[in-house]
Amino acid sequence: MLEIKDLHVRYGKIEAVRGVSLDVTPGKVTLVLGANGAGKSSTLKAAAGLEPPVRGSVRLDGDDITRLAPHKVVRRGVVLVPEGRRVFSPLTVAENLRLGGYTAPKQAYDETLARVHEMFPILADRANGAAGLLSGGEQQMLAFGRALMSQPRVMLMDEPSMGLAPVVVDSILAKVREMADSGIGILMVEQNADAGLDVADHVVAIARGEVVFSGVAGDARSHASVLRAFLGEAALAGQ
Repeated sequence: MLEIKDLHVRYGKIEAVRGVSLDVTPGKVTLVLGANGAGKSSTLKAAAGLEPPVRGSVRLDGDDITRLAPHKVVRRGVVLVPEGRRVFSPLTVAENLRLGGYTAPKQAYDETLARVHEMFPILADRANGAAGLLSGGEQQMLAFGRALMSQPRVMLMDEPSMGLAPVVVDSILAKVREMADSGIGILMVEQNADAGLDVADHVVAIARGEVVFSGVAGDARSHASVLRAFLGEAALAGQ
């Protein structure tokens, strides 16, 4: 289990995250909702070792990984799928996957690659093509596959549906559900709340850097604090 407790992240005088606490359980999707600037991405970056918090802790199965370097966080089994996919466009699909599995021994690499190709057949079909020539949805599959190559126990996903056509979003988020069902814990930031709620087990809503709701996905759709996280008090009062 990944445990984030009383996390505080600051950029200069701006406190972007103020006391966020949440858990990520194996085989479950924890969805983080909130307006732009609420502190969602900063929470993921802190968990991935990319943004050292000023206070609080990140623990994996009880071990403190709060201030480990990002590559050491990956070796522990926590990997970030970044916003905007960030594939290496000039490299081939196969080369992108190879970079994701750089820590794996040969046998484990081959077995993991076979599983990735089974889950995302398009990556096998386009293995020798440049990653930059893939469609947006295919690049997101490559970003997932690259992360899976590190054999993660926890995947941190930042806006996986961003910029994708509505017809593609459902298939991408269905893959998120499939990865969770394989035993991986998923912590996902997603602006498409309706689609995200369809695959989530647990929901955390953040507003102004603080958790305003934490509960099962079935309760989130009608909860006032979740609406406030997106719309603000004034908009909610006018509903």
